[in-house]
Amino acid sequence: MRKVILGALTTACVLAVGCGGEEGSQTQTTELAGTVSVDGSSTVFPITEAVAEEFQKVHPKVRVTVGISGTGGGFKKFTAAETDISDASRPIKDTEVKKATEQGVEYVELPVAFDGLSVLVNPDNTFVDFLTVEELKKIWQPGSTVKLWSDIRPEWPAEPIRLYGPGTDSGTFDYFTEVINGASQACRADFTASEDDNVLVQGISGDPWALGFFGYAYYAENTSRLKLVPIDGGGGPVLPSTTTINDGSYKPLSRPIFIYVSTASAKRPEIGAFVDFYLKNATKLVSEVGYVPLSARAYQLAQARFDGRITGSVFAGQKTTGKTLEDILAGQGSAL
Repeated sequence: MRKVILGALTTACVLAVGCGGEEGSQTQTTELAGTVSVDGSSTVFPITEAVAEEFQKVHPKVRVTVGISGTGGGFKKFTAAETDISDASRPIKDTEVKKATEQGVEYVELPVAFDGLSVLVNPDNTFVDFLTVEELKKIWQPGSTVKLWSDIRPEWPAEPIRLYGPGTDSGTFDYFTEVINGASQACRADFTASEDDNVLVQGISGDPWALGFFGYAYYAENTSRLKLVPIDGGGGPVLPSTTTINDGSYKPLSRPIFIYVSTASAKRPEIGAFVDFYLKNATKLVSEVGYVPLSARAYQLAQARFDGRITGSVFAGQKTTGKTLEDILAGQGSAL
């Protein structure tokens, strides 16, 4: 499995340019060159980074930069026409759509994988067997009075619970607070927050009384340092896995994740080639970095959406129950 980059990451992670090598045969067409700028979600970052690495092996004269400003931070740059592609772990918000419209930025919305937002504790924690959605809300809701583990269940230790989670610019934070607390951004404020999921991994793995949440791929890269907590969404406790995330049984914390492509940028050959490469190689690369690929049909529909430069969002404001992702991409339903 492709290793997720650990440690402090700068605002933009610049990938290898690598322009060496001999020229191709006389029949070879002009080699693709240029730049591709991507920023946004730290959750989507490992996928886009993996795609960029493989793409640059084929097109070494194209320079790809991938930043991790968080979904919200990425959209701020994208809607101001500062980047070509925005990684997003949630659909674009109405306020971001409005800003894009004001700035004349049109975009194509493309789901690229499924993720199961995972709840984690330290491996030394032997008492947490599972958590219900109601218990998660009790812990994370604004004004929560939960200070000790025993405040959740009286038989648990009367020890302080220390919380770790994504920053408020994160799409993971938006999604978690919406499905658990009922409103995006509605959350208690007294937790350790970071836009870099690796900081959260380090915090939870070093704190025996910790509880936190982030994308499944970061757990998959750190299984010896973290312990997954099964979540009971009403049908009994379920652990996130590639199977339960894909079949929807890990609920309500399974979700699609996205890239948004500027149509103005897509006129440049290197951008079009990069997005085509992304969708054609997503199944393999998504799996390698610990996420769940979409169905072959979903990737075909996403490719058709990009080929036709179909702009706007079909996922914004939608709930994650009722229709399949394929239905939405085919225009057959308004909810996933």
